[in-house]
Amino acid sequence: MTGIGKPERVTQDRVIALFRDELGYRYLGDFSDREGNSNIEMGQLEAYLTRCGHTPEQINAATQKLLTEANHHGRDLYANNKAVYSLLRFGVPVRPDVARPTETIRLIDWEKPHLNDFAIAEEVTLKGNLIRRPDIVLYVNGIAVGVLELKNSRVSIGEGIRQNLSNQLPEFNAWFFSTVQFVFAGNDSEGMRYGTVGTPEKYFLKWKEDEEDDSRYKLDKYLLKMCRKDRLLELMHDFVLFDGGRKKLPRAHQYFGIKAAQKHVRERRGGIIWHTQGSGKSIVMVLLAKWILENNPHARVAIITDRDELDKQIERVFTDAGESITRTSSGRDLMAQLGQATPRLLCSLVHKFGRRDVNDFDAFIKDLQAQPSQTVGEVFVFVDECHRTQSGRLHKVMKAMMPNAVFIGFTGTPLLKKDRQTSLEVFGGYIHTYKFDEGVEDGVVLDLVYEARDIDQWIVSDEKIDAWFEAKTRGLNAWQKDELKKQWGTMKNVLSSRSRMERVISDITFDFGVKPRLSNERGNAILVASSIYEACKYFSLLQKTPFKGKCAVVTSFNPRAKDVTTEETGANTETDKQFIRDTYEELLKGVEGRPNMTRTEAYEERAKDLFVREPANMKLLVVVDKLLTGFDAPSCTYLYLDQSMQDHGLFQAICRTNRLDGEDKDFGYIVDYKDLFRKVENAIAVYTSELDHVDGGVDSEILLKDRLKNGKERLESALEAIILLCEPVEPPKGELQYIHYFCGNTEISNDLQEREPRRAALYTAAVALVRSYANISDEMEEAGYTTADIERIKGQIKHYLNVRDTIRKASGEEIDLKAYEADMRHLIDTYIEAEEPRRISPFDNLGLLDLIVKTGIAAAIGERLGGGKSDKNAVAETIENNVRKKIIKEHLSDPEFFEKMSALLDEIIAARKAKALEYEKYLERIADLVKKVQKGHDSNIPKRMDSPGKRALYNNLGHDEELALRVDSAVNAARPDGWRGNQVKENIIKGALLPVLNDDAAEVERVFLIIKAQGEY
Repeated sequence: MTGIGKPERVTQDRVIALFRDELGYRYLGDFSDREGNSNIEMGQLEAYLTRCGHTPEQINAATQKLLTEANHHGRDLYANNKAVYSLLRFGVPVRPDVARPTETIRLIDWEKPHLNDFAIAEEVTLKGNLIRRPDIVLYVNGIAVGVLELKNSRVSIGEGIRQNLSNQLPEFNAWFFSTVQFVFAGNDSEGMRYGTVGTPEKYFLKWKEDEEDDSRYKLDKYLLKMCRKDRLLELMHDFVLFDGGRKKLPRAHQYFGIKAAQKHVRERRGGIIWHTQGSGKSIVMVLLAKWILENNPHARVAIITDRDELDKQIERVFTDAGESITRTSSGRDLMAQLGQATPRLLCSLVHKFGRRDVNDFDAFIKDLQAQPSQTVGEVFVFVDECHRTQSGRLHKVMKAMMPNAVFIGFTGTPLLKKDRQTSLEVFGGYIHTYKFDEGVEDGVVLDLVYEARDIDQWIVSDEKIDAWFEAKTRGLNAWQKDELKKQWGTMKNVLSSRSRMERVISDITFDFGVKPRLSNERGNAILVASSIYEACKYFSLLQKTPFKGKCAVVTSFNPRAKDVTTEETGANTETDKQFIRDTYEELLKGVEGRPNMTRTEAYEERAKDLFVREPANMKLLVVVDKLLTGFDAPSCTYLYLDQSMQDHGLFQAICRTNRLDGEDKDFGYIVDYKDLFRKVENAIAVYTSELDHVDGGVDSEILLKDRLKNGKERLESALEAIILLCEPVEPPKGELQYIHYFCGNTEISNDLQEREPRRAALYTAAVALVRSYANISDEMEEAGYTTADIERIKGQIKHYLNVRDTIRKASGEEIDLKAYEADMRHLIDTYIEAEEPRRISPFDNLGLLDLIVKTGIAAAIGERLGGGKSDKNAVAETIENNVRKKIIKEHLSDPEFFEKMSALLDEIIAARKAKALEYEKYLERIADLVKKVQKGHDSNIPKRMDSPGKRALYNNLGHDEELALRVDSAVNAARPDGWRGNQVKENIIKGALLPVLNDDAAEVERVFLIIKAQGEY
């Protein structure tokens, strides 16, 4: 018999041997009956400090200071632990007498780990109000830095975590944990979890390294990884963070990301750290910046972000860590500060890029250009969300101002084709990646569940709409009538009718009444509208529902008088901008501005704060672009999409819902009203795919030259085309001559009609010219143009745009639609009705990673349909092939079940080919099959079959429960460690199976293959 069901004592003995024999820790003994157990063992600490050459006076002063900070009764555990950590990390300043200078006594030698005294003791009895006895305590130089609670393999690791947490309570032994840096819990079946003082159970972490190594218990494997002497000290020295009242340790991906970045920094190479949304990217920035400043006395770090929340967090974390950081007020201020020797650490806010904020970014660039000072020191520039803030303008100016700076980009999204090239020019390749699926697998973020809901709309009166057009277009020419009808068609398809919006609100209200996280008021939601107008319209409609007083609208709009100075049409109607301004004026009534904030900003700050802290009092935020990046709200559980999105924006938006928030939040939920199914799937596929790291293989100068060469060629071609088009215009080529050439006599309709192709060519050429110029307008000199060339081209572009505008007006081919805006909104609201939302996605309630990564189905759909192919048979075949691959791959683990699944797949395929199934019904059936295949068993399996191994045995032993349990017990009792692939050990298992299976050797071989395919044995 082997050690199945062995007591905790066996595990503890093995772990002690591991620390002693493999990690080289001294074994101090069993401290269960020892008097005076302490988190600061004075004998060991004094012996270490004596070996370091310190005098008895110095040692006494240092240890007394340490004891005072560790046992300060006027502070809580967090504050005492923080004070002790400072002494451990930076040393204890002592001055034994006034005649001698202050000296720093190092309690730990961080640079030479082997010179420290590493030791462990077991069953360390702690006497406080109540007695507790941690299984193992780790000491460095007599100071307790780690506590390990062990459980046997049948007891949940959570019990060990909770035991550690209760030990930290004042009524137990909080005093002991004032020096502790690591809190471990483990058993032989689940492995190991780690946290630090005050870490809640749900945030205890798993280490992850050398995953392919499966040679021993995961508990042993990761104790060896984390508690190796040099690694343990490195984690304590470089990776502990005190952030806003919470002590934090790194996750494995953060540790390895920083280690990879450290290598780049030493070599003065830039690059990009891609860590998926919600995985703690800002902590990586902080820890890396601290390391750079501490290890390079000449280093300066400038952190540039487009999120005010992150800017504030960076300042707070560094302040908490005892580091001084300067928040600069402008681009000019940033450059002025970098032109001096201090400060060494700066952060600067670049407003989020968007239609309204482009002007802010231009102002930032102008500030930089106005201060051409040289930087002092070795500058490292961190750029947050680098896929957004890496544009050519920023690149050009910063490279010019800081030619020797190292640029490190941080992003939660991989680089897609459209912004990959310029990003690589600025930063180089990827330093480290941590993908979405890795984050879900590690429990860092939640998986997402997607549900599409369709809302059919129809026109209730074509006749009245036609009559309206007849009445409104009597004074317009044919072109203008056509443009107005085109605009109507666009608005009809793009804009939501009041009826549709009311259906959406009713749908959301229903969810808040029945969905667990929403109905118990622990979770809340964001509704993404397609425009500021629609966000305001949604908000006004919500005021007539239970959401009144518990919802807010957050957009980039800030009401100003000039917004509506050109909006009045004199028709007693309300334009879009007038409606938006009126809505904001109403909601801002009674809102007082805060220092350095407008009333709108104060309103939004309060809404965001309530949303995060009091979800029951701020249930729904209506947004357009704001809060879809960089806004972390664990309570946010549902995202309702009523805006067409794709790529980075779509992925960042849906990840607003994937933050951890207690056991009752199992997924982030995406409800889509815009039919974005394929775009969601494509985004997830990209965000989980392997990447070309191109690290060290990219010559940014070559990339830049190639791009600029192509850009110059396009500009030259566009300029040549419009010059040739206008060449036949008669001299002196004034306005009259251009009008004659492109319009003829504007009072004669035949002249206008005959010259229409000329005008169409002019409009097209002007658009091509503007686009080609915009692509390289900030890099004209780099593209090879002289100053004179640049001025000449600017003048030519201005000239031809003036020509286009003149011709449009002369020909009557321009219409100001403002006067018709309110009327068309009225048509949409009056004559378009909407159906109840209808769920149309067949794969809901199945996590997106199950769909995309594990079966490949969604990627196949995205590839087929996204490429413009609508052949339903082709899509179906791709789905079926992916399901078939999954069945074949898993067949050996449970032949009976997967043969049944294969037969079911054959039946569905035959029905499809015989056209006995409608396509939507087919998708429903194939989705149900996918769920079963992914789950690996039927839903009606007996409760006692509570593991994959037992279920596989039950399925393949004639559905005989008792026989399956006897086989399971025999295998668990007989299996030696590392039996797979070892013939002798495999025969031990087969020998144990023979009597259970009636000495049938052939049956033993058949069942053994199933057992071998089960990971649990």
